[in-house]
Amino acid sequence: MIKNFVEELKWRGMLAQIMPGTEELLQKEMVTAYLGTDPTADSLHIGHLCGIMMLRHLQRCGHKPIILVGGATGMIGDPSGKSQERNLLDDKTLYHNQECIKSQVAKFLDFDGTEPNKAEMVNNYDWMKDFTFLDFAREVGKHITVNYMMAKESVQQRLNGTARDGLSFTEFTYQLLQGYDFLYLYKNKNCKLQLGGNDQWGNMTTGTELIRRTLGNDVETYALTCPLITKADGKKFGKTESGNIWLDRNRTTPYKFYQFWLNVSDDDAERYIKIFTSLDKETIDALVEEHKADPGRRILQKRLAEEVTVMVHSREDLDAAIEASNILFGKSTKESLLKLDEQTLLDIFEGVPQFEVAKEQLGQPAVEIFTQAASVFSSKGEMRKLVQGGGVSLNKEKLTAFDRIVTPDDLIDGKYLLVQRGKKNYYLIIVKG
Repeated sequence: MIKNFVEELKWRGMLAQIMPGTEELLQKEMVTAYLGTDPTADSLHIGHLCGIMMLRHLQRCGHKPIILVGGATGMIGDPSGKSQERNLLDDKTLYHNQECIKSQVAKFLDFDGTEPNKAEMVNNYDWMKDFTFLDFAREVGKHITVNYMMAKESVQQRLNGTARDGLSFTEFTYQLLQGYDFLYLYKNKNCKLQLGGNDQWGNMTTGTELIRRTLGNDVETYALTCPLITKADGKKFGKTESGNIWLDRNRTTPYKFYQFWLNVSDDDAERYIKIFTSLDKETIDALVEEHKADPGRRILQKRLAEEVTVMVHSREDLDAAIEASNILFGKSTKESLLKLDEQTLLDIFEGVPQFEVAKEQLGQPAVEIFTQAASVFSSKGEMRKLVQGGGVSLNKEKLTAFDRIVTPDDLIDGKYLLVQRGKKNYYLIIVKG
């Protein structure tokens, strides 16, 4: 029995537009569907996650997902939702990016099973690289009129002055290239459905039109989109002041990744837990009720952050992120502090006052360093008093003597000292030299 994919997307809030007949096809047979992603970076970010989750749900409903990496189209750039043309990438960079993306997507989809619906990854560069311009013009270009292409909303936006530089011919042909991908996959992989974000609807319908005009009116191909995810305040999802939230741990640490989900609003948490996890409806409904009974416990945010962090990273990374969170917000030890890698340490204490001190100043009493070299305390008298009252910690250990000598052995990662004054006031001292 094939589970109803369209119903699954509907209750999760993941369905924007759907071509008539799509749901009937999905109920009738195992359908091969593809979603395209451009390898413009060597990592996906959470803006890509809705599309990847669509493929995950598709596979779980018994259908076959194909993820298409746009090696060819990534060399061109897509005008949809952009106001500027993209930088073009070389072969080596594209290949590197593709391999990185595949390893990330493998955490969401089963590529290795023996089932007929195991996932596949394809690259449109493989079938575009030997396609000459003349062949393309003859085999593809003749089927779609310029009038049809001009009517697309993404093209209109670029032509009507919302972008500075107009629309290049390269970008104008993008919808034909994307349309050809669908035609190729239909002919070679029996792929009948294209999935994508709602900003892709114009390109996707060009694909179904190209197939119809090339192979005949009785050929059935379909398109289905997910909404573009926003935050409750209408702002773009997944962007923070410091940029994108990436799936690659070297770009966004698991701690920072976990914190992003943990800090979403109640309204967003209720929407996101449906979109970005595989939890079933009963589980989510129960979590929503529990959360509403006591919002202060942030049950939805915690479960959302847990599910997504484990899916993208690992259970160990989740445990480490929770332990790292406790360093700032709960009771933790020097041992926890020493376990942190440098980037996570800096992520945790982003925003706390920081001071730079020369390495030569080590070897002095703490009271000298923390009042003269770094003004953590306004005076020696203030620090002496706080130390006597048990209110000062160095690297999560209580400072018992205000004149204790601070040595290079105290440094975390060979260059940091963490001073805590009272329960909540932290100061990071960076030792240079």
